[in-house]
Amino acid sequence: MGNIQAVTDADFPTAVLGADKPVLVDFWAEWCGPCRQVSPILEEIAAEYGDKITIVKMNVDENPQTPASYRVTSIPTLNVYQNGEIVQTIVGAKPKSMLLKELDAFVS
Repeated sequence: MGNIQAVTDADFPTAVLGADKPVLVDFWAEWCGPCRQVSPILEEIAAEYGDKITIVKMNVDENPQTPASYRVTSIPTLNVYQNGEIVQTIVGAKPKSMLLKELDAFVS
């Protein structure tokens, strides 16, 4: 996780909701195959667009409160938060080109 920090239930309000730019939260788990597929893609996006969007990961097994409060029922779920609100949700593993298309408003 070079460009991607981990967040917890405890630091989520500050790190994500209080951020001054959009934050993509990757809700994931160790046992999730599609989560492992999307992880290197998110690393690339973080390296290329880190000045425009912050990408963080939250392990749903270790941090159950935040995913429950945002009704995250399947993983990977990628929520984009801006000004403390969810502005976009992407569910499932997708190729980089599709992720960038869905994130266009935040990375262009």
